[in-house]
Amino acid sequence: MKIFSAAQIKNGDLFTIKNEPIASVHLMEKAAMACTDFIHHKYLKTQNILIFCGNGNNGGDGFAMARLLYQKGFDVDVFIDKSKKGFSKDAEINYHRLKEFLGIRILDFTDFNEGFINEDSIIVDALFGTGLNRKIEGEIAKIILKLNPIHVHKIAIDIPSGVFADENIPENAVVFKADETLSLQFCKQSFLHPEISEYCGKIHILEIGISKKYIENTETPHYIIDEEIVRKIYKKRKDTSHKGNYGKTCIVAGCFGKIGAAVLATKSALFSGSGLTYILAPKCGYEILQTTCPEAMYLYGGEDFIKNFTVENDFTYGIGPGLGTDYETEEKLMHFLKNYNEPLVLDADALNLISKNSENLNLIPKNSIITPHPKEFSRLFGESKDSFERLELAKSKAKELGIYIVLKGHHTQIITPEGNVFYNITGNSGLAKGGSGDVLLGIITSFLAQGYSPENAAIFGVWLHGKAADFTAEKHSKEAMLASDVIQHIGEVFKYLQK
Repeated sequence: MKIFSAAQIKNGDLFTIKNEPIASVHLMEKAAMACTDFIHHKYLKTQNILIFCGNGNNGGDGFAMARLLYQKGFDVDVFIDKSKKGFSKDAEINYHRLKEFLGIRILDFTDFNEGFINEDSIIVDALFGTGLNRKIEGEIAKIILKLNPIHVHKIAIDIPSGVFADENIPENAVVFKADETLSLQFCKQSFLHPEISEYCGKIHILEIGISKKYIENTETPHYIIDEEIVRKIYKKRKDTSHKGNYGKTCIVAGCFGKIGAAVLATKSALFSGSGLTYILAPKCGYEILQTTCPEAMYLYGGEDFIKNFTVENDFTYGIGPGLGTDYETEEKLMHFLKNYNEPLVLDADALNLISKNSENLNLIPKNSIITPHPKEFSRLFGESKDSFERLELAKSKAKELGIYIVLKGHHTQIITPEGNVFYNITGNSGLAKGGSGDVLLGIITSFLAQGYSPENAAIFGVWLHGKAADFTAEKHSKEAMLASDVIQHIGEVFKYLQK
């Protein structure tokens, strides 16, 4: 799914109006109908709805919704800033249509008090849309500050007022805090960043009839990983294949006290379809790994296993989980990277070792995949003030180094050397536990070994990891689920894709 900027969204409206053709006021009506149908199907008609409208097209959506909801049997009150004169053209049309309905009160923001609220009330934010490019001030800021603490259900139309579509909100900005956001046609990029998602609540993308031709022909560097993308990437296993068709995965992981990381990475590689799977780990992990991962082959490394870390050109390496960061490990890893030129996957302690010297970054083979969480990313590339700045830095570094960066987080981002960004929306907070990253490394390394391109291995791996976590949470809960449980649900995801 493409993610468009605020400017592109506006152009999409204009293109649709010109080429469908459809009058702008009719497009506004379609948006209002989509939002009305959502509320009508989800909530009881006995609930009263308070719609707060601005003077622009977002307010016009709110005026049209008020009329349509009233016709469906809801009790509706509309609040506006009567001190501000003039509406946008289409908002003006819908405002006058609304005034014809005597059963709908049109009140000033200053008239609002908690006497309008009961336990079944719904507050609707139709104050500002995606065109906002400044802090909210004045009467609208006052009303938002009055609404936010009220404990009833709140719905934002298209975007919570105060949120920008493409960037972070300014410091100390006033922002409407929604329980649900009814985003019209497109998901906004900012929704996928942690600083903004807390204001959006649950996001619903509502189809309003923007031109399919415009969507198909308009280019963007930003995407959501949806099932359409994943199904194009996924390569179904052929019945005539053998283990040699699915690559040789080598997991380099573990040190005393952290053999569990090696187990998780190895098991997830096995469950993800690796043809032959090897483990390079210290002697203290031998019995554990051979017992827990009998399908994998243990490469005996002795006490100082890292000394036996040699280049095998037909292996695809996943390096880092629980590896340790001592000097000898650092020395051997850097020697390996100097002599290895194929794409590989680096995570955890491998990234921590590389971050000790900025020159080490140039040792990462081209087209490799690194999977840092925000702190690991900062150690590698420097601090960022927020996730938006971190993403821009990641784009710069991915291009400079010719690598793929899997920037782990609330909505993990895959950044390509070409500057494309793929946001993942599978997964849940149950993954916020030790071991989850080890599982992800094993999955991505396995896909890379099986012949998926680095870009597709990263995209598919992150999506599958999150989808398996969603199945896991359904069974065990977010609180109780473990990283090892996620591995056990990988098979369910493949079965889901094969339906």
